Amino acid sequence: MKKLFIKTHGCQMNFYDSEKMVDLLKPHGYQLNNNVEDSDIIVLNTCHIREKAVEKTYSELGRIRDKIALRKEKTGKDSIVAVAGCVAQAQGKEIMRRSPWVDIVVGPQSFQNLPELIAKVDPIKKNKHVDINFPVIPKFDQLNHEVHDRGPSAFLTIQEGCDKFCTFCVVPYTRGAEYSRPVKSIIDEAKKLIDAGVKEITLLGQNVNAWNANGPNKKKWGLGRLIAELAKIKDLEFIRYTTSHPLDMDLDLIEAHRDIEKLMPYLHLPLQSGSDNILKLMNRKHTTKQYLKVIEKVRHYKPDIAISGDFIIGFPGESSRDHESTINVINEVQYSQAYSFKYSIRPGTPAGIYYNHVDEKVKSSRLQEVQEILREQQMRFNKNSIGSTLKVLVLKHGKKNGQYLGRSPFNQSIYFNSEELNLIGSTVDIDVTEAFQNSLTGKMKINKCT
Repeated sequence: MKKLFIKTHGCQMNFYDSEKMVDLLKPHGYQLNNNVEDSDIIVLNTCHIREKAVEKTYSELGRIRDKIALRKEKTGKDSIVAVAGCVAQAQGKEIMRRSPWVDIVVGPQSFQNLPELIAKVDPIKKNKHVDINFPVIPKFDQLNHEVHDRGPSAFLTIQEGCDKFCTFCVVPYTRGAEYSRPVKSIIDEAKKLIDAGVKEITLLGQNVNAWNANGPNKKKWGLGRLIAELAKIKDLEFIRYTTSHPLDMDLDLIEAHRDIEKLMPYLHLPLQSGSDNILKLMNRKHTTKQYLKVIEKVRHYKPDIAISGDFIIGFPGESSRDHESTINVINEVQYSQAYSFKYSIRPGTPAGIYYNHVDEKVKSSRLQEVQEILREQQMRFNKNSIGSTLKVLVLKHGKKNGQYLGRSPFNQSIYFNSEELNLIGSTVDIDVTEAFQNSLTGKMKINKCT
């Protein structure tokens, strides 16, 4: 067996893509390996969202260069280096120019061609291959959806790309226009995941709730209808989805939270700013009032649902009044958890050339204030779980002897102890005894659910 090393940065969709690369390469004789120095092919799956992502990619490639040189010196063996993901899409041949030891650059819409690209690499000729095309035939139609080496929980990408063009975001340029996978393709892959032992599926998309496709009855389906169909799969116990856009939360999806037991009571719905002025500059196409109406409707249909969000602090033009508006919305919504970051320039995005950038010290101060409020809300939400009994999917062993880690319906990490040796992949009832900032602890009831 040849050895394959993959390092993944960024979002859950990148981790899904990396899993599919493993599935693609396994039939070609590649086995996943954890050691760069001992690998025949090294794949760096990159993300363009985080700050200074491009330079971090080149720094990582520099470390890889040193390790493959050491392997060559010790064993005489060459390693193939491939860069995938959104930085690959954005940088293209520039990666080859700055890092000439890279053999393959492949974008997120073209990684299905990886086996063919690897076969073309000639260490003697040192030929290079760049594939950052947006194929006419979507990649999902070309992938063999055989599934290898999954745990009890798995990702399943159902939608890619974005047509929203937020001014801070590179996704429309690196992932392309919105594309929804056909129903049959999704259901077939879901069933293969279940056959491989998966109990929980998280549906992924840049705007996952924008997914729509024709069902078997030729009528247009939305995400709510798709979830209802997935819920019919016998051994699928938990369904989640992320990330959603406020403008795409239709009534069918909201009702699905009320009606479908397998759909977890958790909704990640980014707001980004609580100021309509900033939302307009961001080109978010919704107002805070529209966002709050969505939250109100979701909680009307599913009162106990956990709401999480995203916030960008210090966007160009953000005033102290805009900042206060964000805090007011956060206090009104009461999030179970949320992600918040200082705005930083993403090359190639419209906001990058805005002239009225906020001072870094001001951004840091505002971010600290926002995060303190969000931490308080998360802690309060977690403490409210104490005394409750939660149905938990056991994901893996904890760091301590006899400790297990699972995930609650509300997307909380939960730790518990048990002398049983085979609980991973089981569903158990946990009585919650303690709450912390980012996790819960509890005691397992004597009877296992499954």
